[in-house]
Amino acid sequence: MLLDFRPHGRLRAKEPVDLATSLTPVVAALSESTLDLARIRVVCDWIQYRENFREVVDVRPVLPPPPRRAGDHGPVPTPAAVREHDLEIAVDVRRSGQVALREVTAESLRAESAGRIYLEDWGPGSASCIWEFNALYWSALELWEKATGRGYEQALPGGESDARNRDAARELVTELFHGWDALAAAGALPDELFVVELGVGNGHQAKVFLDEFRRLDEEGGGGYYRRLQYLMCDYSQHVLDLAAETVAEHGERVSAMALDATRPLTSLGFLKYKVFLVYISNVYDNLPTDEVAQLGGRTYRVDTRAYLPAEAADGLAASIGVPTGQLAGLVQSLLRLGPALLCEMAPERFPTVEAAVEFWRRAWSAVRLQERYVPIAGLDEYRLAPDLSGEILRPLLESGADLRMHVNNGALRSFAESLALLHPFGRLICHDLFVTGLQDYRATFRGPGKYDGSVVNWVNGPLMAHLARRKGFDVHYEPFRHRQGGNIVTMTAQVRD
Repeated sequence: MLLDFRPHGRLRAKEPVDLATSLTPVVAALSESTLDLARIRVVCDWIQYRENFREVVDVRPVLPPPPRRAGDHGPVPTPAAVREHDLEIAVDVRRSGQVALREVTAESLRAESAGRIYLEDWGPGSASCIWEFNALYWSALELWEKATGRGYEQALPGGESDARNRDAARELVTELFHGWDALAAAGALPDELFVVELGVGNGHQAKVFLDEFRRLDEEGGGGYYRRLQYLMCDYSQHVLDLAAETVAEHGERVSAMALDATRPLTSLGFLKYKVFLVYISNVYDNLPTDEVAQLGGRTYRVDTRAYLPAEAADGLAASIGVPTGQLAGLVQSLLRLGPALLCEMAPERFPTVEAAVEFWRRAWSAVRLQERYVPIAGLDEYRLAPDLSGEILRPLLESGADLRMHVNNGALRSFAESLALLHPFGRLICHDLFVTGLQDYRATFRGPGKYDGSVVNWVNGPLMAHLARRKGFDVHYEPFRHRQGGNIVTMTAQVRD
């Protein structure tokens, strides 16, 4: 049996975690089972997101390698030093003291899926319906905010985004002007100065930037403001409409564009090599991602399927007067149609839009993810994006001990396409939840979690930097300079000198 206790920093915290309380009941339940204990992994995490997709104890099958193809002979050889596993038992240490852990573990081993309502089949994490929930949140944000009585930014730690920090905007504009002054002196500055913001939120960041830009331009006399073309881009038209109102006084300098953040070139291809600044804040952590793992010398993809736990499913079905077995179909209709059309399709169940939104919110709160490890035959056969092979993962996965990490498929594609927009003297600035060292994945849970109605995962910084280097860009990470104690990291990417 392999025991992997990841939140080791909490063993010496002000209120230290009791290791025995988190592990002994689990080991006791396993010892009473008929499982081969030599092929079991027990993994303990501290799930910091109070809303998440995990049970206190989850059982994750570790699937064997596929059989040989037709025409091959003999058994599949096991590489030297490979450690074979059948199951991973995952424990949330933060909640483990709130339940009868031994009994919960034993029940999970006996009847793991009893009464669950599955919303989808097995598949990679990036294809899960949780991302349809995520898209619904942004497309119907106005209805969600009305139901909760608060704006989405209030769900962020601190109640607002670091992007609106005025000192940070002033520093960024000053650096832009310094570069433009040099280009202007050489007669190489274009007539139009393009800045692109992906994920504009309610527009407050754009307003802070534009206010500082105009003020500093008036002081310096560079005449840059009248040449500025600021493009606000977001998935949600509701968000864009709010942002447009916020920056109305800069209307002549601003354009708004709805686009898929994972494919910016589809809408912005006309700006290839013309953009001096691509600015992104808290977007990459909200894009679809797979997870991959290196366990015992084998490489795996983490497959998932979303479900509603039995007790939550019974309560949700009773609240709208339907058999529990109909829930999966209604959830799929919600994700396909949205709450407004759902109440038109089934007025007997959802007499008002507000009733449909309440069903949406309760379903989202209840959704969990079942997981399993599926062997990857070869990294060259795994696609991170249409034009990106899994071979890029090899130096990270084979960097040492067992590792499970995010691939951030959507963010990688967005990042690669955004780099193609940059002028040779341009930069990409991103504030987000970045993992900056692979060792962080071995010590701390990095998602997925739930922020209000959306999904959040930390972003694999070493992987983003590796991709950038292959494309001729340097990447630098540093903690956000203008607020102490937060988790936000600033990534800067620019053409390698």
